[in-house]
Amino acid sequence: MEMSANWLSRISLRGDVGCKQLVGMGELDLYGQHRALWKLFTVAPEDRTERAEFLFRAERKGSVPVFYVLSRQQPIDRAGLWHIESKPYRPVLNEGDRLAFKLRVNPVVTRRTEVNKRRKRHDVVMDAKCQLNWNALPTDQRPALADIVHKAGVTWLQARAERLGCSFLEDSIRVDGYQTWRQSGLKGIELSTLDFDGILAITDPHRFSAALVEGVGPAKGFGCGLLLVRRL
Repeated sequence: MEMSANWLSRISLRGDVGCKQLVGMGELDLYGQHRALWKLFTVAPEDRTERAEFLFRAERKGSVPVFYVLSRQQPIDRAGLWHIESKPYRPVLNEGDRLAFKLRVNPVVTRRTEVNKRRKRHDVVMDAKCQLNWNALPTDQRPALADIVHKAGVTWLQARAERLGCSFLEDSIRVDGYQTWRQSGLKGIELSTLDFDGILAITDPHRFSAALVEGVGPAKGFGCGLLLVRRL
């Protein structure tokens, strides 16, 4: 199965960007990264849809970010700040294909509160610690945090495999990079992220194609959800 064309881009700061600009870009928080990348696209309000206009993942090259961006529109640098390498993204996918993958997500579970029975999202790692009654456990009886992160992360990922149109080879999955981010100010946005890498097999090319372009999980505006794959 061949996907409709999108653009996959690697975006980094130009080498001639001034020191002041370089420091400022290096300190962009998750919300600031999304705002900076939006400036590379021009989308009329009437052309916007429920699908995210672009998915992105930020990584570090020294002290400054490098972005991997999947978008419907080719990004264009109008401010003279960025070095953009773009190519059409139209992978040919077949059932049974095995791919190496990388994925950063905001992994949450939804539970009802005891007070008003409303449904509330919880960070899967904190939820796992709560289920273990972590704070009440003697220190020497607490599982290693890395073990909790791995088990909670793999459970979250495997629960989504069918709807994503793939199966994850559990022994290959590495879970890392557990971080919690809070936005200062009145909005009080808080989210956590996990990084996965490993091997998957495509079981449903149509669903998997949709997962690639629509992303995985919530918080896509904060650098989560972009499923990066390569053939083995």
